[in-house]
Amino acid sequence: MNRNFPMELRQLKYFVKVAEFLSFSKASKVLYISQSTLSQQIHQLEEEMNILLFQRDSHNVTLTEAGEELLPHALATLHAADTCFDRIRDLQQLLTGTLNIGVTYSFSPILTETLLTFMSKYPEVKLNIYYKSMEELIDMLRHRELDFVLAFKPSVRFEGVESHVLFDNQLSAIVNAGHELASKPFVDLEELSRYQVALPMTGLQARNELERLLARHPVHLDVKIELNEVNILLELIKDSQLVTVLSESTIYNEPGVRAVPIHADGNEMEGCVHMLANTYRKHSMKEFIRLLGESEAVKQRRHEWL
Repeated sequence: MNRNFPMELRQLKYFVKVAEFLSFSKASKVLYISQSTLSQQIHQLEEEMNILLFQRDSHNVTLTEAGEELLPHALATLHAADTCFDRIRDLQQLLTGTLNIGVTYSFSPILTETLLTFMSKYPEVKLNIYYKSMEELIDMLRHRELDFVLAFKPSVRFEGVESHVLFDNQLSAIVNAGHELASKPFVDLEELSRYQVALPMTGLQARNELERLLARHPVHLDVKIELNEVNILLELIKDSQLVTVLSESTIYNEPGVRAVPIHADGNEMEGCVHMLANTYRKHSMKEFIRLLGESEAVKQRRHEWL
C-alpha cells in the first residue's frame, strides 16, 4: 500500500488525543478540527491497520486492546518525529520554532528579565509560558507538552525528571513595609502564630512547603483567607496587617512588601530547572536557561549546577 507518511503522523496525533480524553468532541476542540474530520481520520487509520482502536457508543469511548497496545508506540513515534525536526533545526543553527516553558506562580517574578532578553536576542522563537501548579506542570512535561519547568525543588522526586538547581531560597513571612515584622531579621513559627495570616491555596508550592514545615514543627496558624492567585495575595498584604508565607523570591522587584525569613530546621527551597531525563534538548532551551542563570534575579541567589 502506498502510504502518505505525514498523514499517518497526523492520524497518530489524532489517535493519541482521542485516547487522552476518551472523547471525540473534546479531542476535536483541542485539535481545532471538526468532530467529523477527526472521526474520518481515526476510521481511516483503523482501516489501514485493519483493526478497531476504539469502542464507541452513544455515551462512551474506550480503547480496545489493540488501542491500548498502540498508544505507547504512537506516543514514542510522535516524540521521535518532534525530536527529528528539532535536531534538523538545530543542525541548521537556526534558533527558531517554539519553546514551551512551565512556571510555578512563586517562580514567576524572577522570569521577566530573562523573557525580555531572550525575545530581544531571538525574535524568531515563539515562547509559550504556562503558569500552573507543580503537579500540573510535571504532568505536562511528562506528556512532552513542555520543554522544561521552572519551579522549586519538590520534596518528592518525580520519576524520569531531572532537577538542576539554579539558586537557593527559603520560605519567608511576607508583610507590608510598615508591618512590625518588617524590620526583623527572621521570624519563627511560634511568633508567626500570633498574627492573622493569608495563605496560598493547598497545592501551590509555597503552601506545600509550609505544610511540610508545620508537620515537623507543629504550630497552629490563624488562617483568615486562602487564595490561589499570588498577585492578589500580595495586594492584600500591602493593604492590611495580614501576613502571608511565600518563597523569598516571589517578591523580587515587588514594591511595598518585605520578606522575613522563617527560622526553622528544613526551611530550604531550591529554585530548579526540571526536564525529562534522557531526552533531546533544543538549542533554544539551552540558551534560555543560560540567560536565566546570568540574570540579576538569579545571580543574587546563585547556586552552581551542572
